Amino acid sequence: MKTFHLSWIAFFLCFFGWFSHAPLLNSTIGPDLDLTKAQKITAFIASVGVTIFARLFIGNLCDKIGPRKSYVYLLLFGAVVVSASSFANSWETYLVSRMAIGVIGASFVITQYHTSVMFAPNVVGIANATTAGWGNLGGGVTQAVMPLIASGMLAFGFAESELSKWRPAMFVPAAIMLVVAFLYWKYTTDCPKGNYEDLPNERPQAKEGESSLFVSAMKDKRVWILFLMYAGCFGMELFVNGRAATYYQTQFELSETTAGLIASLFGLMNLFARSMGGWLGDRFSVKGGLKGRVKWLAIVMAVEGLALILFSRMDVLPFAIITMITFSLFVQMAEGATYSVVPFINKKALGAVAGIVGAGGNVGAVCYAQFLLRSGSSLQDCFLYFGLIVIAIGFLGLTIKFSQEDEDAAVEEQKRLEALEAELKKKEGVIA
Repeated sequence: MKTFHLSWIAFFLCFFGWFSHAPLLNSTIGPDLDLTKAQKITAFIASVGVTIFARLFIGNLCDKIGPRKSYVYLLLFGAVVVSASSFANSWETYLVSRMAIGVIGASFVITQYHTSVMFAPNVVGIANATTAGWGNLGGGVTQAVMPLIASGMLAFGFAESELSKWRPAMFVPAAIMLVVAFLYWKYTTDCPKGNYEDLPNERPQAKEGESSLFVSAMKDKRVWILFLMYAGCFGMELFVNGRAATYYQTQFELSETTAGLIASLFGLMNLFARSMGGWLGDRFSVKGGLKGRVKWLAIVMAVEGLALILFSRMDVLPFAIITMITFSLFVQMAEGATYSVVPFINKKALGAVAGIVGAGGNVGAVCYAQFLLRSGSSLQDCFLYFGLIVIAIGFLGLTIKFSQEDEDAAVEEQKRLEALEAELKKKEGVIA
């Protein structure tokens, strides 16, 4: 449980730092650096795009050196690049800083890897979903909190002007990252038995003559279907997180603070929505096995797409907020449902699978942003088109199949865990 809590806290901070620029971009950072609309969108694409490669690398790194060291190194790197972004003084240096910050988005892969290793199959769905959901909450919190931190910097004399207040604000998440890096090193282990360096047989590794773990994951078509599905849910969340505040400012002529607070509601659903998606994935597997997990994922993806289409048609603020929250509920449940399936695809190459699927989310976000940039369509129309795409991807998920051997192994594991749980309850009754 130490790992459970520290992993979501670390992910929360990385997500907070990753999106710390978004709520300040239009009103503060953009005018300070004289950025154009195209440059702002390009900065978002760069920050999210770099994460694609970072997630692939980090997933493989977890298999090699373990999640504990991987997370500590990433947090230290994040502290440096987030604080260093405050020194950007031109479009070129700002773009480089946003690309560097994008690397910390790979923290998601470590979080999912670590909880997958630490928790049993009958609860791994909700464990993965909760750590990821509470971590993703950082994307919503930063929408509301970063404008307040920046204003506080100006009020207490840490900033020279209204336009430069964002610069000292970047040191706040960076400093907290350093603290969490120390806690993660001290209070977590790679797996329940200890650290991989002390237990070499516990570390995942390919047998002699077999393909590497990363190659074996890449050869599995189910990994790429989940890659597309994660592009349809987490990719959409990333896109909306990066554009929500701007959308409310332009569509409904709201102030930066008000738009940021409303946009934060989208991320705040992570408190329970993603956990619910993972928990329901676990529940569907009790009777439906691994096929049940896949069916639940396809259902929730389809509903997500419908909710996004509804949101795109709302021109009245209260209705827009309600439909946004509904969409947020289902997009985050879809994310939880996706990672209730991931641990059962290839257990030996868990890091590689988690990294590839996780990268799919960033690929989706980059594609959505590129479409917005190049098509000239409004955000409203983009949301409509994207909703239709998500529905199609949801139905594609039904093609994910598991061997009978995998299904039988899952059933046997479920029975074993139920028997163990019954035995523990019996012992507790005797003690009482």
